[in-house]
Amino acid sequence: MARKQAKKRKQKAVRKVRLPKIPYARIGGIATATLVILLSYKFSATLLDRPIGAITIDAPFQRVSALQIEEAISGELRHGFLTANLSLIQKRIVSLPWVDQANVARRWPDMLEITVAEQVPAAIWGERGLLNTRGELFVDSVRHIPAELPRLSGPADKSAEVATRYLDVRKNLIPLGLDVRRVHLDARGAWEMTLSNGIEVRLGRRDVTERTGLFLDVVANIVSSRETDIEYVDMRYSNGFTIGWKDDAASPLAEPQSTQPEMVAGRTD
Repeated sequence: MARKQAKKRKQKAVRKVRLPKIPYARIGGIATATLVILLSYKFSATLLDRPIGAITIDAPFQRVSALQIEEAISGELRHGFLTANLSLIQKRIVSLPWVDQANVARRWPDMLEITVAEQVPAAIWGERGLLNTRGELFVDSVRHIPAELPRLSGPADKSAEVATRYLDVRKNLIPLGLDVRRVHLDARGAWEMTLSNGIEVRLGRRDVTERTGLFLDVVANIVSSRETDIEYVDMRYSNGFTIGWKDDAASPLAEPQSTQPEMVAGRTD
């Protein structure tokens, strides 16, 4: 009797789990249909593909020639109209010196349409490099330096930072009739600027943003009204600045005919 009850309990403990049926026939049908579509597309592309018959290039052609562009992409033009890699063609064009942006599009039945934007130099970097309007160094060494461009300099990895400060300062000085001719960041992190009228502005390496703001809010107005009398402005003080007057200039902040710079607060660096 005990043996029969144990047998019954063992039989009750066994469960059958039914797994969902995998529709192999259905999956096989979908895979086959997908394969047919891909093969049909590839066959159609091969059948309809034709050699590239022409390319058009829309560009300023001031620094980059059509011949340079054609030579850069000549290897890709051997492919057909449909199989040519437009992304690779675009990258090859952008890799050319003085090219900023490029766009490549197909035009039926066999033409590639290329649009090129050239770099616009905004400043000289170091001795012979050029920065674009985004502060990016796009030419390391150029033979002919545009004399009208401002000069920016500093560590090699700081070109964008120097360019940003230059643009910010210039934007605020232009309404006052002033402009920036030079911005320099030395290896210690100290900043100096030279205005277009030759006045030096020494910002130092501490609290540069605050000092720049003080210069723009207060000192720039003094400079714009007495620029022919000022030799330099030193902003390297905790709560003020000094103005260095030329030998023949009278300081409005000191005794008449004084040639000594005015100190407003203790120097910090």
